[in-house]
Amino acid sequence: MKLRDLAAALGCELESDGGIEIQGVSGMEQAGANQLTFLANAKYAHKVKQTRAAAILVPRPMEGIAPAQVISANPYLDFARALELFYRPPRPPAGIHPTASIAPSARIAENASIGPYSVIGENVTIGRNAVLQPHVVIYDGAAIGDDFYAHSHAVVREFCRIGNRVTLQNSAIVGGDGFGFAKRADGTHHKIVQSGVTVIEDDVEIQTLTSVDRATVGETRVKRGAKIDSLVQVGHACVIGEDNIICAQTGLAGSSILEKNVLLAGQVGISGHLTIHDNAVVYAQSGVGGDVAAGSMISGSPAFDAREWLRAVTALQKLPELLKTMRQLERRLRSFEDAANQ
Repeated sequence: MKLRDLAAALGCELESDGGIEIQGVSGMEQAGANQLTFLANAKYAHKVKQTRAAAILVPRPMEGIAPAQVISANPYLDFARALELFYRPPRPPAGIHPTASIAPSARIAENASIGPYSVIGENVTIGRNAVLQPHVVIYDGAAIGDDFYAHSHAVVREFCRIGNRVTLQNSAIVGGDGFGFAKRADGTHHKIVQSGVTVIEDDVEIQTLTSVDRATVGETRVKRGAKIDSLVQVGHACVIGEDNIICAQTGLAGSSILEKNVLLAGQVGISGHLTIHDNAVVYAQSGVGGDVAAGSMISGSPAFDAREWLRAVTALQKLPELLKTMRQLERRLRSFEDAANQ
């Protein structure tokens, strides 16, 4: 593809020769002589002079660099869009594999691809253009919208509801039982029936080995546009808000509510029965035990204001020195007191 055509497809301004042939995209350090790369963060600007890329997406014109420049308001987003022009993951052909098990009452709309050993239960509905890779299981009564894509070993449990354009990566579980037990007088545990469902709204992606539990009663809900990374646990009756980003190894205890555009970095723990309000950011390895105000950035365990946390961590590193100094001062003070008492 000519660079001028690529720039036009992305709606970007071209600052250089548009006749260059672009054959692919890559990161700045790996890009070759016929590839497009990008600069999204100014702290990496020094690497631009070292790249072998033919062209680069930049937020503003740069002087003294070899790659042809494509000016973009959002280089990272346009890099992702460019990648789609050069690579599309393979899609299996429409049809039902003979080893798939589909209940007679299931209703599957047109252009579906149902892979080997997939299982679709009674009274399931699946919309148009669905792809079920091998060994996907859809339990009885589940309702799934259009353009659903489930990778191998993904599971949608009974009566759960899934919207349009939802992707489940390998071994994602939607609607597994919530972790609910009542303790008897003798210390043993009685399992509480998990009678609720999990609802996944439109344009959600749930990545590998992640579990979104069903509610004890009512529902667990993941709202439109949320993206949930691998190895995440979403407990029963949680609400994940619109356009949330939840990174790997995060755990949400039951009845946690996340509002719009919340970002949870990796290994965050949420204690449950609390609300994290719009646009909050929770940094990695934080432990959240109470409500979080809108727009807050918090860190630590227990988590508090990220700026205060940085100061606290800096001070923590100095504690041994401060303790040593304090002990020296105590010894000097005792010496003065002894001298005064003589």
